[in-house]
Amino acid sequence: MSLCTHMSFVLFLLLRLNGFIQGLVLGVYEKQPDNEGIRLTEAAAAFDSSISGKLSGMLTISGPPLKKGKSRIFYGLHQDFPSVVVVGLGKSGTGVCGKENWDNCKESIRAAVSVGCRQLQDLEVAHVEVDPCGDGQSAAEGAVLGLFEYDEFKTKKKVRVTTQPYGSVDSAAWQKGVLYGDGQNLARRLMEAPANHITPTAFANTIEQKLSPFAHKVAVHKRRQSWIESEQMGAFLSVSKGSEEPPVFLELHYKGSLDSAQPPLVLVGKGITFDSGGISLKPSSGMDAMRADMGGAATVCSALVTAAALKLPINIIGLAPLCENMPSGKANKPGDVVRAKNGKTIQVDNTDAEGRLILADALCYAHSFKPRAIINAATLTGAMDVALGSAAAGVFTNSDWLWERLQKASIVTGDRVWRMPLFQHYTKQITESALADLNNVGKCSRSGGACTAAAFLREFVTADHWAHLDIAGVMTNKDEIPYLRKGMSGRPTRTLVEGSKFSKTF
Repeated sequence: MSLCTHMSFVLFLLLRLNGFIQGLVLGVYEKQPDNEGIRLTEAAAAFDSSISGKLSGMLTISGPPLKKGKSRIFYGLHQDFPSVVVVGLGKSGTGVCGKENWDNCKESIRAAVSVGCRQLQDLEVAHVEVDPCGDGQSAAEGAVLGLFEYDEFKTKKKVRVTTQPYGSVDSAAWQKGVLYGDGQNLARRLMEAPANHITPTAFANTIEQKLSPFAHKVAVHKRRQSWIESEQMGAFLSVSKGSEEPPVFLELHYKGSLDSAQPPLVLVGKGITFDSGGISLKPSSGMDAMRADMGGAATVCSALVTAAALKLPINIIGLAPLCENMPSGKANKPGDVVRAKNGKTIQVDNTDAEGRLILADALCYAHSFKPRAIINAATLTGAMDVALGSAAAGVFTNSDWLWERLQKASIVTGDRVWRMPLFQHYTKQITESALADLNNVGKCSRSGGACTAAAFLREFVTADHWAHLDIAGVMTNKDEIPYLRKGMSGRPTRTLVEGSKFSKTF
């Protein structure tokens, strides 16, 4: 560290001690072979000009050109910003990449901004202004998603950082990005929470509280066991009866369209707030992660909260069957036969394949609203994680039209989806049951598990446009998504929101 840089850092520390601390994140593009100069973003170039070229000068002498996703911090360049982080955006002018199935430019901005914001957060900078990098929404998403950390039960917490755009920006786009990020963070918070804190009742109460600012547009119904029984949801009840925690069927109605007759988009989410596996008990190692087995419900409900905050001009109904899957004297036993809402009987050969049981009744109920389309999300099968890993959520659908809309939405959000097969081959495996109409795992339970689970769900769908998103593989983030810290991911909340916007043209 040079003497000048050392003195600037000391000044930064003194300012921080005196409570005057804010930072700035700026972008720079990757150097091109035919261009010897540094190419800054519009906002970064304006900042550089305001300090007589000191920023570009420091970038030139401080090291090699910044690569995509890398950062460099400078102190004392500007009196209003004691610390300035410059982040690499990669090549300029990139867009949608067909091979990767996302927008390279948007993803690069999200990743770069998150790196810069986190670096300043680690220095306990409490307020950060962010270069929109030509796409205010993506920059805001990167900032909001990148700064999130679940530390509710830790005594030592990271500095809570506030952010705002720097320079010229489309304020509506920035705010949209903030709401998209907040929506995914809500899902992350729900999924991270310990199961003794987010019970079915607590989950429903949390969502009700989050929707309270939109009470004029949203109706919340927390259906109790007596209602579930009256609806003859025998498959759902068979799972919930093993736990001391009472089940809740959460029903949300968002009326954003001026046309009250507009058919709704129905979102259905699996809501197992803790999955022990039941009598078919899971191994103890890693079982704590099963607090997030309600990831489908978390993402679906968070998407509806986001849609309400965005005032989307569409009608959405959210359904979340919520319960625990626990072993007890009352729990399902392997070989039990239960009856779903549509009258079909199910042989439960594996009590750890419980998500499809509660979804079966929820999907039957979804049809009562005469929906334009039904989309369900569930951390349904480990087989999905084996098939795709964390790269994309698997989509099983009977509708090419709905698939196209989900795929387009995922390209925009960078939270990808990939179409999986719904062949009759898989249907035969779950309909050939010794004791009932259906078997909850099928005769070849170790082969094509994600596909047979989807085939099982299709037995409870009559709608022309239905999609099942198996999100088991994207439930957690290890290091794969640079703008998400390790932990529960909240995916694919933003894709559900973006995809729901297409429902007004359904």
